[in-house]
Amino acid sequence: MHVKSSFGALLFAATCVASPAAAKVIDQSDIGFTVAHTAQVAATPEDVWKMLRTPDKWWSKEHSWSGDAANFWLDSQAGGCFCEKLPDEGQGVGSVQHARIIFAKPGEMMRLSGAFGPLQGEAVTGTLTIQIKKTPTGSAIRFDYVVGGYMRFKVADIAPAVDKVLAEQMVGLANALGGSLPVARGDKPAEEKSDEGADETSKPADTDAEADGAAEPAPADSGLDAAVADLVKDEPKTD
Repeated sequence: MHVKSSFGALLFAATCVASPAAAKVIDQSDIGFTVAHTAQVAATPEDVWKMLRTPDKWWSKEHSWSGDAANFWLDSQAGGCFCEKLPDEGQGVGSVQHARIIFAKPGEMMRLSGAFGPLQGEAVTGTLTIQIKKTPTGSAIRFDYVVGGYMRFKVADIAPAVDKVLAEQMVGLANALGGSLPVARGDKPAEEKSDEGADETSKPADTDAEADGAAEPAPADSGLDAAVADLVKDEPKTD
């Protein structure tokens, strides 16, 4: 397979092997879908933001047009480009815009507008919201990718394929930050478990969750880790 065609070919292949039962497709209809992924890492929100700004360190080369992650770059200001250079093969240097930045708040949220991979050739809009929240052990990260519009793919096929691709990027980001922390759904952080049965004077200082009020439980059908399900709740409201 020629490397320049790998992005589209790999995403197409994923439509054949992805299992809807394992996918975090949290919503879909005839005109679009939403996928979401979460991770917790032992890195500060500032370090997560720095890593986001360097996609060449975490976005998979298998989902590029050039086959080399070193060709990615991202200008993290509003209007900036998440782009990729296509090396000169005798006819000049080319480039690809994967997405553009439409919201950037360092250490908290980055929102990009772009139809990734073969979706770029369809009449769809894709919005990827990346949220970061400080936790007692580092940071929680959440991806929400919302796609809608006219496409020649069947939503039931393309949604789990896109979900799989976004999952790979979340894994890549977490690994670049030292790896995901193991947090079971609905589980308590380890430090809370160790203090069960202790008296009030021996408990640690208030956590962020206590300071902000009790976190809302994850919707029953969200498929998201309860520890980071409140990230959407904390998203800035628009007029």
